[in-house]
Amino acid sequence: QVQLVESGGGLVQAGGSLRLSCAASGRTFSSYTMGWFRQAPGKEREFVAAISWSGGSINYADSLKGRFTISRDNAKNTVYLQMNSLKPEDTAVYYCAAVTTVPYSGSYYTTPGSYDAWGQGTQVTVSS
Repeated sequence: QVQLVESGGGLVQAGGSLRLSCAASGRTFSSYTMGWFRQAPGKEREFVAAISWSGGSINYADSLKGRFTISRDNAKNTVYLQMNSLKPEDTAVYYCAAVTTVPYSGSYYTTPGSYDAWGQGTQVTVSS
């Protein structure tokens, strides 16, 4: 089973930026669709972005297009989420996730149930 470890969260002022990283164990990372989700207190887990195994297909939540960028480095077994122009409403725990059961698939997985491996999450807090 793949292990996912997020890092890069923290406290930032509104308008600032953060880059989250998610490091994966194992030799088959390059075959996984990877996604980022977030969950604010009292709310459901929300899709942020997904990237296909090759990085050639990317999908974003409509509300986040233009501010967030997902990328991956298969040589480093790592997926990233660059977050710019952060707003207080971006405050949440951010999770990375992998689709390991359908290798070499696209970026169309937008629901938590589509992902079968999860990291522990990293807190992002945006102050106003």
